[in-house]
Amino acid sequence: MTPRVLISDKLSPAAVAIFKERGVEVDVKPGLDKDELARIIGEYDGLAIRSATKVTAKLLEQAKKLKVVGRAGIGVDNVDIPAATGRGIIVMNTPFGNSITTAEHAIALMFALARQIPAADASTQAGKWEKNRFMGVELTGKTLGVIGCGNIGSIAAARGIGLKMRVVAYDPFLSAERAGEIGVEKVELNDLLARADFITLHTPLTAQTKNILSAENLARTKKGVRIVNCARGGLVDEAALRAALDGGHVAGAAFDVFVEEPAAANPLFGHSNFIATPHLGASTSEAQENVALQVAEQMSDYLIRGAITNAVNFPSITAEEAPKLKPFIALAEGLGSFAGQLTQAPIDKVTITYEGAVADLKIKALTSAAIAGLLRPSLVDVNVVSAPSLAAHRGIVIEEMTRAAEGDYESFITLSVATADQTRSIGGTVFHDGKPRILAIKGIKVDAEFTPSMIYVTNDDKPGFIGRFASVLGDAGVNIATFALGRDEPGGSAIALVSIDGEAPPQVLDKVGKLKGVRQATALHF
Repeated sequence: MTPRVLISDKLSPAAVAIFKERGVEVDVKPGLDKDELARIIGEYDGLAIRSATKVTAKLLEQAKKLKVVGRAGIGVDNVDIPAATGRGIIVMNTPFGNSITTAEHAIALMFALARQIPAADASTQAGKWEKNRFMGVELTGKTLGVIGCGNIGSIAAARGIGLKMRVVAYDPFLSAERAGEIGVEKVELNDLLARADFITLHTPLTAQTKNILSAENLARTKKGVRIVNCARGGLVDEAALRAALDGGHVAGAAFDVFVEEPAAANPLFGHSNFIATPHLGASTSEAQENVALQVAEQMSDYLIRGAITNAVNFPSITAEEAPKLKPFIALAEGLGSFAGQLTQAPIDKVTITYEGAVADLKIKALTSAAIAGLLRPSLVDVNVVSAPSLAAHRGIVIEEMTRAAEGDYESFITLSVATADQTRSIGGTVFHDGKPRILAIKGIKVDAEFTPSMIYVTNDDKPGFIGRFASVLGDAGVNIATFALGRDEPGGSAIALVSIDGEAPPQVLDKVGKLKGVRQATALHF
């Protein structure tokens, strides 16, 4: 039977042509209300969208035939991914189709700020001729600070270098080697804030990056700085920025994204040194064409041949490989997530060793899953397909090794993460019940399942620690589900990996961290 795809948002006609060329029947119905979409969605195998269509769990309940949702663009905030995954629906995006366009928009806003173009245009068209009012600044010779130097950030940095600017970059995942390749100076955030004449943000919104330009960090910036945000609303404290503009510490700001969108009102609106655009970062004819072509090709390949590309919720594997591979994918992603949640320094190298029977499986899919888990704590949009490319953009070397089984297990995976200061390793396997287990951390033997909420502690192996630790949790009403312990030698280094019911309150972690002999106490989520 010929697969059918519904395009429910405005896409380039070229996308329709590709679907038809590949043997896919396509209906174009942009602007459907949610009730009408829910009424007809059950007729389709694929749904191609942009940002307007909301793919909710309620809508998916009606999508009895749906196999794939394709987002023409990077963000999938409008798709309920867990609900789609639960129904076996692949969710694809096009992560790199609008990178150049977004970077160019940031550069355009920098020029607009430097020469006060919007205000000068309005003044001139009002019949005024205020040459003295609009004294600008040159970009040449200025320092551009790039916060987030991944795909888009590195393009913006290259444009800045082309404008004869000095470019400094802050990105925890940017290696010194990669920084050298793209011609930027890798710095810490405080150094960037103190030196930059212009700051442009190109990082996803995560718990670590929310309000990365807070009131405190804005106060650390160079007086007269100009700030551009074409990445995500919420990276800058908007009220604090308004105060910095009012006080004259920040000379100007230009935003394409806002905490609340559509932005009918905002603390920044109305300031004479603020420029706003309505989320136009990806709005060029070239970018729209690129993402439309990509999503049509990807969806057609999946519906006709079963190939999976740029899926945000599933690895690139065949139906025949899935049964054996899936539990090891879960293991690899869990090992990566464990290391990623504990690693704050820039990562230089990741080594993944596959021992025994697992070495005969499709290890590229396993490696992708491990790297996705490793990067996901800092990069929201990472998936098992895009993870290796994102790692490469940051100069992270990925090494795979295979060898015959050397220990007690038929299959074993070890993931090692190297930074400038240390190497952290974690290993595990899949037992016959299909559940992944952690069996070694930093060479210390343990035995623990991955659970939604865990506490990881490293400490000196001294009497009384377990009792003190358990008492802190008990006094706070935190229930222990499982308790895994290990040590390298009597009286040496020890670890505890504890599964708990619910979240670990920050104050509890703080108390655990202050216990005698504790070196580290970290909450982990899987």
